Amino acid sequence: MSRKLIDKIRHRLAAESGAVTHPWEGRYRVALIYPNTYRQGMSNLGFLSVYQLINQRDDCLCERFFLPDEDDRSEYQRSGFSLVSLESQRPLRDFDLIALSISFENDYLNLPTLFSLANIPLFADKRDQSFPLVLFGGVCAFLNPEPLAAIADLVAVGEAEPILPKLLSCLVQGNVARESLFHELAGLPGIYLPRFYDCTYRKDGTIDDYRSDPAVGKQVRRQYLKDLDSSASRSFIQAEETEFGDMALCEVSRGCTRGCRFCAAGYIYLPFRQRSLANLLEQVDVGLCRRQKIGLVAAAVADYAEIVPLQQGILQRGGKISVSSLRLDALTAEEVAAMRESGLRTAAIAPEAGSQRMRNLINKRLDEEQILHAVQLLADGDILNLKLYFLIGLPTEEQNDLDELVALAEKIRLLWREAGRKRGRMGTLTLSVNPFIPKPFTPLQWAGMDGEKSLKKKIRFLRAAVSRMPNTKLISESIRSSVLQAFLSRGDRRIAQLLPGLSAGGNLRQLCKKAGLDLDFYVTRERGENELFPWEVIDQGMRRDYLWQEYQRALAGSLTPPCFPGCRRCGICS
Repeated sequence: MSRKLIDKIRHRLAAESGAVTHPWEGRYRVALIYPNTYRQGMSNLGFLSVYQLINQRDDCLCERFFLPDEDDRSEYQRSGFSLVSLESQRPLRDFDLIALSISFENDYLNLPTLFSLANIPLFADKRDQSFPLVLFGGVCAFLNPEPLAAIADLVAVGEAEPILPKLLSCLVQGNVARESLFHELAGLPGIYLPRFYDCTYRKDGTIDDYRSDPAVGKQVRRQYLKDLDSSASRSFIQAEETEFGDMALCEVSRGCTRGCRFCAAGYIYLPFRQRSLANLLEQVDVGLCRRQKIGLVAAAVADYAEIVPLQQGILQRGGKISVSSLRLDALTAEEVAAMRESGLRTAAIAPEAGSQRMRNLINKRLDEEQILHAVQLLADGDILNLKLYFLIGLPTEEQNDLDELVALAEKIRLLWREAGRKRGRMGTLTLSVNPFIPKPFTPLQWAGMDGEKSLKKKIRFLRAAVSRMPNTKLISESIRSSVLQAFLSRGDRRIAQLLPGLSAGGNLRQLCKKAGLDLDFYVTRERGENELFPWEVIDQGMRRDYLWQEYQRALAGSLTPPCFPGCRRCGICS
């Protein structure tokens, strides 16, 4: 035992409010892991909601695990101390089910470390019945589960609320041999068991066909919660040591009607659903008992039908407001005033592309006039700093598109500078410029990612241009990290063998070569119209021909109107 580690865990637990501790006797024990640090995991609303959903049952308990902080990992290795839970400090091996909530592909690299610290084999074929079952959930699980297929016993395909009740009831009663239990689980909606699926490959590396056990279906259908009011999603546990420790988070809606062609969340969370104002204000009342600021979370907070009454309700209750996203064409002076009244110093907006041609390609229905109007609203609203999100490396991108990005940034800078002069202090303009990564189940899933050399050249050009703009800076994700994310998000089950080497700091291209895999095959190659994708073991309920048509419209620079309740284009909203 390491007294140093135990003391730190107990100190964290004591600093929280809202955590749940159940007696162990007579309950099915779930270890809920966020495969990154406590600070990251406790900022994740989905993780907190799953914790609450499990612990509200009388026959289950759920305790949390996280990747140890970097300065603690050497203590784990030195002492031989096993990974333990936050609530009771029990080792991972003592639980019946290990449930991992994964939101970001690059967190896959933390899995070998977590399993090693728990003395549990990483790969499913090395674990016998004496080990806990391993379940993967979270957005990555129903975006593309195949890179983790060799690790997972089962995968939750979709949102937790409709899946967990039947799954847990089956597991609680599952006093049968594990193979029999697997067949029983395979019959549940939204549960994917990789062991019952396999695929054959052509000589060129593409997938020829999927094969599945006769007892299971060809695809697993994504599940989603139809009525958001039926299940709360908020900060059930409040902790200071998080990204959003000063606020209580509250989910406003799921999905998005905008149809940005690069955005996976905009597609896999369809149909667009909203909470009622009354439901949200109830959650606001709970949140304000613990924090003064309410963080509104959604893919498109400004698209919420009653955003103004919601903001007014928070302010009338003495609260402050923070929003996870702003919509340029939906921004109003009233919304800016509410943010200013809440003490907001930095606003973030996403033009996504500098040229109109590129904005049309990704279906970002904005023109330069709308962008500058939104910037002016924020400037007039006395917001001090502004952050702009841009993508580079989009299909067909040319130097002219980058030149227009620089020109747009300069126009925004001049507006911001003038506002700074009027208020007597200059704020900072930040350009967050990151590579486009083609994601599954989007129209751009057929596109290849821009090459590393090309992306580095573009970043150098933009850095040089921005360096000549006063009070302006450029930040960018590592190109290497972006390539890794593309590899992990677009991979098949052959790539799982690389995870231990990648976790140990190995070079991605060299590890691929050693394993007989071609990195460019996964990352930069454009796909053919009829190619079968690894992630199509999942049925998102979406028409494939619709996505292909959207890809063709993207290349032609054509826009598609927003979807609406009951629209029949994609196959989901109908």
